[in-house]
Amino acid sequence: MLAMPEIHYIKHLRENKDLSISEIARKTGLNWRTVKKYADGNIGGQKIMKKKRGMMYELGYGEIIDDWLEEDAKLPRKERRTNRTMFEQLQKEHGFPGSYRTVCAYIQERKPHIKAEKEKRYERLEHPPGEAQVDFGTMQVVKDGALEDKKLLILSFPHSNAGFAHPLPSENRECFLEGLKQLFHQAGGVPRRLRMDNLSAAVVTVGKGDNRQYTEAFLRFQAHYGFEVQPCNPASGHEKGNVERKVYYVRHRCFVPAPVVESDEQLTEWLRVKMIEDRSRLHYEKGVPIEELWKEDQKELKALPLDNLPIFSLDTVKVNKYGEITVDGEKWVIHQARVNQSLVVQKGWDRFICLSNQGEVVFEAPRPYMNQKQEIPWEEIFNDWEKKPRSVSYSRFFKYLPEKVQTYLTFRKEEVKQRVRGVRELLKSHTLKELDEWLNKEQRFDLAPHELKVLLEAKQQAYPEKWKETYIPSVFVDYETDLHLYDQRLCPSWEGGANRDDSGHQRDL
Repeated sequence: MLAMPEIHYIKHLRENKDLSISEIARKTGLNWRTVKKYADGNIGGQKIMKKKRGMMYELGYGEIIDDWLEEDAKLPRKERRTNRTMFEQLQKEHGFPGSYRTVCAYIQERKPHIKAEKEKRYERLEHPPGEAQVDFGTMQVVKDGALEDKKLLILSFPHSNAGFAHPLPSENRECFLEGLKQLFHQAGGVPRRLRMDNLSAAVVTVGKGDNRQYTEAFLRFQAHYGFEVQPCNPASGHEKGNVERKVYYVRHRCFVPAPVVESDEQLTEWLRVKMIEDRSRLHYEKGVPIEELWKEDQKELKALPLDNLPIFSLDTVKVNKYGEITVDGEKWVIHQARVNQSLVVQKGWDRFICLSNQGEVVFEAPRPYMNQKQEIPWEEIFNDWEKKPRSVSYSRFFKYLPEKVQTYLTFRKEEVKQRVRGVRELLKSHTLKELDEWLNKEQRFDLAPHELKVLLEAKQQAYPEKWKETYIPSVFVDYETDLHLYDQRLCPSWEGGANRDDSGHQRDL
């Protein structure tokens, strides 16, 4: 097919210059039939596309390949199926009678179309005041000298870009609802509409359109607080893009590097203050302080209910023949229950309680995920510090050391490398906590690492306290012997004893 400028030129020579078909063919160097087609033919109509034919289109094998291509597009490249894998899977699972070349040709044709459909342009959404979005993000903190994962539930208001955050140990149903309750109280009201992902903590099945099935606990929570739910479509994170960006922003502003926290309560308060301070900056698009826009959001919030809604779930378990029950995948021994007895387990976001049929509490404990920690790889870190001793005090891990250990390592700049090597060896037989406690008590930062080791081991090998003797007669308890009598008998000359005469002169023995 010729390009449109060439077609126009042929038409021009035919209509305006009144040239014959042969003359136009000689002038343009084109075939006589081609010139005839465009010179006297009708070019106004569009080419009718022929319907694709073949087993890939007519027998439905192409739809299967399309589904596989869309699924693999969500995975890392190294985890995607190759053309050969798809061909073999199509043969084995769906009885494909065609050839490998047929599958390759179809994939080569369809891949660009599927990619283009995914890269379609979306409209810019306008968010009215009082509308919010919620999502989880995973952050790390350092607590008691170990890394600990925290699930951060973030509530974001797109109109003002104000955000609120609450740390939780998990993303389960109880944690999600407890976190939402705390975020509503931080905001001072309930958003009119809440856009969220299809979290398993709230959604049972997605279904088609708006036919989502929510958990009973979430429906009860929604009815209590009276907000409207705006669920996102599957694989459509852009529909809650504001909170997605807020999760990224909070992670890099507050949790890189991981902060040191003493307790969950301290972390919660620290985050609350951080998010309040963040409202003093300008809105990224409107150029107005977020605090001013947040006041507009506040006017549209619904009032908090007067009654507090307790967040928990109830399950029934049976005690096995070993006297155990299973909660959150962990086995717990219940001494106050008999074998085969049924118990009711009331799960809160942080603890669970086992109740008998009469309502008596027979067991209570924290949920297993409350104590999950990751040890910091101090051996590898100290190896790196030994190679680069000048970087010790600037390292992101330095502040995770106990305070007295920090002081000991940097007490003398010329000895940093030696002390790093020595403390690394000490950690093979002692903990950082033991070293910190000894340094805090003795304040001996001038000692070399090998001297510290000797003193720490001597402390561990100290004699036990003296036992209380019960067989000694009371007359001899606390009795003190006068040793001067023995001295007079053994060395009379020292004490003026029997070997001196009355004049004080020493006698010859």
